[in-house]
Amino acid sequence: MRVAIIAESFLPNMNGVTHSLLRVLDHLADRGDEVLIIAPGTRRDGPKEIAGARIVRVPSIALPKYRRVRVAPGGVSRIKRLLETFAPDVVHLASPFVLGWRGVLAAQSLDLPTVAIYQTEVPAYAARYGMHGIEAMLWSHVRNIHQHASLTLAPSSYTLEQLSALGVAEVDLWARGVDSSRFDPSHRSEAWQRSVAPNGEKIIGYVGRLAAEKQVEDLAALDEVPGAQLVIVGDGPWRAKLERSLPHAHFAGYLGGDALAQAVASFDVMVAPGELETFCQTIQEAMASEVPVIAPARGGPLDLVDSSHTGWLYTPKDLAAMRGHVSDLLGDEAKRRAFGIAGREQVLRRSWRSVCSQLIGHYSRAIENPHPQVLGRGFTVQAG
Repeated sequence: MRVAIIAESFLPNMNGVTHSLLRVLDHLADRGDEVLIIAPGTRRDGPKEIAGARIVRVPSIALPKYRRVRVAPGGVSRIKRLLETFAPDVVHLASPFVLGWRGVLAAQSLDLPTVAIYQTEVPAYAARYGMHGIEAMLWSHVRNIHQHASLTLAPSSYTLEQLSALGVAEVDLWARGVDSSRFDPSHRSEAWQRSVAPNGEKIIGYVGRLAAEKQVEDLAALDEVPGAQLVIVGDGPWRAKLERSLPHAHFAGYLGGDALAQAVASFDVMVAPGELETFCQTIQEAMASEVPVIAPARGGPLDLVDSSHTGWLYTPKDLAAMRGHVSDLLGDEAKRRAFGIAGREQVLRRSWRSVCSQLIGHYSRAIENPHPQVLGRGFTVQAG
């Protein structure tokens, strides 16, 4: 199969979109498929090839408040030429919004089937970045993109219902896998625990970007839980601000590879406070590491956390409840252990191999029925 992937973001920017794409690329390489990646960037950005796939960068600009994130505005003709030359069997749109919009129009003009992967709740991010009053317009754009695709894949039941309510008819569920060998409780390290909690405190962990949409500032409710140490793993534009608002937290910075697996396995509990998570891969990684998770009852966590069995869900914005659940687990070792074991059992069947095999099936479905819901650039705004 020949697969063109149009990625709204990619290396060197590591995020949820990039992480899942890397696993998809490994799977496509194992199958012997030919892959072209079209992504924002500059000529200096690397790599030029990964897992046998050639990477073509299109001109982009960095966001003023988040320089690592680049967007690629422009016309359709350049993307159309790239697709026409490569002649893919299917076009994979990874978290489409700006470049992805150009991609879906280019593919449609060439009668190419498209599979759009919904992954980022961009309209809800807008208010958190000070862009008030445009959320409805951005949701219209999201609907427009996905109605132009042959098939849309949503990462969770919440987002599937969200897109269906927008009027996107051709939408199916496609979750994410987890590497349960890398994220394993055997990587728990007493030495690492002592390095961040030298007085033997229990560790409350967070893993993710330090950015507005992640709501890491909500962890201030946990900054002085008795007998506990808050540990923040990750980096981003809000780090300096968070270091001021969370003065007792340990900031470990960005960790990857074995270092990340060791840190996660060494947590006693993990809190994922973001209310805009369409999936939340770090929850699965904690569960695979036998670490119970506390998260708001919205979005991806609704599918991942079995409340009172593998962790706790709390009503969004109820930080007292979040703190209460953390205290509950830190104070009950038997419950914490039982939740952790149940969590790992739950995610063991979610291998990347099985998840990516499902994706190939979705590609085939789009190839068999390539027609989008909407032709051309126009669309009908639906009531509600």
